[in-house]
Amino acid sequence: MSQKLIDAITGMREEDALAITNELLDSGVAPVDILNACKEAMEVIGKRFESGESFIPELMLAGEMMSAISDVLKPRMAEEAATEKLGKIVVGTVQGDIHDIAKDIVSFMLDLNGFEVTDLGVDVPPAKFVEAVKQTGARIVGLSGFLTLAFDPMKETVAALKSAGLTDVKVMIGGGQIDENIRQYTGADAYGKDAMAAVAIAKSWA
Repeated sequence: MSQKLIDAITGMREEDALAITNELLDSGVAPVDILNACKEAMEVIGKRFESGESFIPELMLAGEMMSAISDVLKPRMAEEAATEKLGKIVVGTVQGDIHDIAKDIVSFMLDLNGFEVTDLGVDVPPAKFVEAVKQTGARIVGLSGFLTLAFDPMKETVAALKSAGLTDVKVMIGGGQIDENIRQYTGADAYGKDAMAAVAIAKSWA
C-alpha cells in the first residue's frame, strides 16, 4: 500500500496521494511509516531533478504535496512526536532571496527526521535569525539561498549570530550556487548539497 503512495507522489497525482494517505491512516498504518514512504518518493524526485529528468515545476508540486500530506499527518503525530524530537532548528531563505522550494523540502525532511523546525520564510534579515534562535533555543540554523547575491547575507547572518553571543549555534547553508568555497567565505559550519545532506549534518550535530 505504501508503494501506491510512492507511485502517486512520484507520478505527481496529488489527489490520489492524499486519498491514499487517508486510507493508510484509516487502516492503522503508523504516520511515521507514511512519512518514510514520502521520504522515499522525495528521494526519487530529487534524483530525477539532479539528472535533468524533472524540473522546478515538478519540485514545486512535490513540495505542495508534502505540505498537504504533512498537514494530514501532523495532528496524528503530535503526541508521539513530542517525546522524540532530536533538536530545534531555525531555517530560512536569507535576505534578498525569495526562493523557497529547496528550503521547504529541507524543512519537511528535517521535520520528518525528528527535528522541531522553525521556518522563517524568505528574504529573512540577519536580526530575525538571531531573534528566532533566542526565542526557540535552537542550536542549529539552516540558511538557504539560490542566487549568488545570497552569499553576503549568509556571511552577515553568521556574523550576527556570533556578535549576539550565540557561538555554540551551528550554521549550515545550502542552495543552487553553494559549495565548500562559499561555506568558507560565509563562515558557516557546513554546507549541504541537498535535503538528505542537510538531515545528515543536523543529525551529526544533534
